[in-house]
Amino acid sequence: MYIEARKIYLIEEVLKEKNEATLSQLETVLKESKRKVSSKKKKASIYDFVGILSKKEADAMKKVIADTCETINPDDWK
Repeated sequence: MYIEARKIYLIEEVLKEKNEATLSQLETVLKESKRKVSSKKKKASIYDFVGILSKKEADAMKKVIADTCETINPDDWK
């Protein structure tokens, strides 16, 4: 709840502000903050998971996938 009180305090201070330059600086800071947050969000890649699984775990996962995946016969759809 502390963060909510801080937000309200900042809003109150911004409403009291009369200096145009200060408001412009606040806008710039907020825009920059949003830009940094959105640039940090990126799509996950398979390479993000390199090193998470051991070789043994990866081999076991490959075996499970191979055992449970349906084998496609190219003549089935003709």
